[in-house]
Amino acid sequence: MMHMRENMSLYNLHEMHYAAIGPLNLLANASKAFHRHPLSPLSYTDYGRHMAAASEVLERVTHRYGKPDFGITHTLVDGKRVEVIEEVVDSKPFCRLLHFRKETKKAMPKLLLVAPMSGHHASLLRGTVEAMLPFTDVYITDWLDARNVGMIHGNFHLEDYIDYTIEFSRLLGPDVHLMAVCQPSVPVMIAISVMNEMGDKATPRSMTLIGGPIDTRVNPTKVNKLAAEKPLSWFEHNVITRVPFNYPGFMRRVYPGFLQLSGFMQLNLDRHIDAHKDLYKHLVQGDGESAQAHRKFYDEYLSVCDLPAEFYLESIDQVFQRHLLPRGEFLYQGKKVKPSAITKTALLTLEGELDDISGVGQTEAAQKICSSLPASMRKHHMQKGVGHYGIFNGRKFREHVVPIIVDFVEKQGK
Repeated sequence: MMHMRENMSLYNLHEMHYAAIGPLNLLANASKAFHRHPLSPLSYTDYGRHMAAASEVLERVTHRYGKPDFGITHTLVDGKRVEVIEEVVDSKPFCRLLHFRKETKKAMPKLLLVAPMSGHHASLLRGTVEAMLPFTDVYITDWLDARNVGMIHGNFHLEDYIDYTIEFSRLLGPDVHLMAVCQPSVPVMIAISVMNEMGDKATPRSMTLIGGPIDTRVNPTKVNKLAAEKPLSWFEHNVITRVPFNYPGFMRRVYPGFLQLSGFMQLNLDRHIDAHKDLYKHLVQGDGESAQAHRKFYDEYLSVCDLPAEFYLESIDQVFQRHLLPRGEFLYQGKKVKPSAITKTALLTLEGELDDISGVGQTEAAQKICSSLPASMRKHHMQKGVGHYGIFNGRKFREHVVPIIVDFVEKQGK
């Protein structure tokens, strides 16, 4: 009972913190509006610009960020503007399957983008979706914030993630291609191994694994070392808490998003501090484009969600500590998973040269594990000059990585 009270107090303290700084956030917002209002004489002075800039920075660091929308309304297909309509095609307790339907008659490969359940919302892959829309028919797993899922729906385990992936693959049919970004690389490979071994008619044509922890024994990063050095009991006692009463998921055990965000921020704290200093300078100097780029990135980055505790702990244990998949010991429904059974699903692995979350070689390890695939059904690419986010977003992703994915998907779809 004492342990439960301590765990609940962690989340309650977080809620109290935001309640306490709420007035400060309102004051900062009011100050920003006053010092920028065109009818205010101060808005035309150097003092006013500095005050408005300082007020916005203060407002942003005390703001509570909600779930962002994808906000994708159109794309270009063969150089022509095409309307995009976001629709829900399936809904489960912990996930919605979204479809970005395009108003075009052009036939395109069907792509299921499996988003990570790792603290950020699926909209973190907005750039990935936008880059793939001109070439593929895009679907995405929109995982729900665990604090908003009532206890009536039960727990969510790593095996449930695999089940969802298989069910969505079957829903979309035998010609679907899967793309996993980071964390879902492992459950996606497991799901496809199972479907291949079963001879499932809906087995995907290809899987693209991007910056995923297939084997974190290879070139381990700080994140991998932290997961491996601490016993599982440490994670359960220190980062697992219960959802407070003011959310639908009251009493659900979760790994709260605010703790994961704190961990990521600390990995590159100086970079984040410098980014906010730069925002202040850009605002004072009137560099609206740079300021807007900062807002866009941090609106997404600072928006986090809670993970089901059982899913998180099982991932730490089975993926990062015991490395069950690369060792051939992962169990799904009581049976060992056999990646060597993959013969119908082609494999593309993508890594970033500067990735500090999934080190170089960790994703490529899938090539060795999927030992039955011929050379014509496998490809690996390491993109130079990009880190973890650059391998699935940004200019180099659009210019260098997307053409590789599209070419691979089209060849395997024939």
